[in-house]
Amino acid sequence: MRLASFNINGIKARLPRLLEWLDETRPAVACLQEIKTADEGFPAAEFEKIGYGAIWHGQKGFNGVAMLADGQQPVEVRRGLAGEPEDEHSRYLEAEVFGLRIAGIYLPNGNPVPGPKFDYKLRWMERLRRRMAEIAAEEVPAAVLGDFNVIPEDKDVWAPAAMASDALMQPESRDAYARLLGDGWTDALDTLNPRGGVWTFWDYQAGAWQRDHGFRIDHALLSPELADRLVAAGVDKDHRGREKASDHAPVWVEVRAD
Repeated sequence: MRLASFNINGIKARLPRLLEWLDETRPAVACLQEIKTADEGFPAAEFEKIGYGAIWHGQKGFNGVAMLADGQQPVEVRRGLAGEPEDEHSRYLEAEVFGLRIAGIYLPNGNPVPGPKFDYKLRWMERLRRRMAEIAAEEVPAAVLGDFNVIPEDKDVWAPAAMASDALMQPESRDAYARLLGDGWTDALDTLNPRGGVWTFWDYQAGAWQRDHGFRIDHALLSPELADRLVAAGVDKDHRGREKASDHAPVWVEVRAD
């Protein structure tokens, strides 16, 4: 069973590329980020045509997350994270699907540093940690997939010095991510690629794609119950090089069916 995540960077602008990827790779579950559309603008019918059920949590022009399931309708468990009632960003969507608990996230970027956006990022990560702890306490096979906007280690970026002042690489961001792993979650891509050098994002600027100046910020974290079933993990890198592509490439994990 393949579980995937794709920051699509505008679902309307990238819909042909998204449908192409779904057709070629056919993940059982696909978590999408930065759909950048209000709920009423989500193209659910396009996914129904190719056999995918969908749920979504949209926001006009910004953010937004969705979840697609092949031949099944995800059963929503939660949208949004508790702990900050005034937070109206659409960044978290959790569902039951194929006997798994799946959460799709779009974690705040946090730039510039220091500043209120970085403070919000750290608060959001702490709220995420609390929710992940609640999921872990249920002892269910679970995965948290998405754009975490954290470069976990120096091996996860083409040039650490180039990103040293960015919110994605600040010690506080990395520490918050490390605490999730310390709580018992498994970083699937890192586990199967321990030497690093695996990128999921290449900026549109400065020839980053052509020069392979990328970094890893899209992650798949597995609960102990699901990590035991991990078979493979990777990045569909070639999709980043296609016409009118997102600046992210899809990431995926394969797990044994229970």
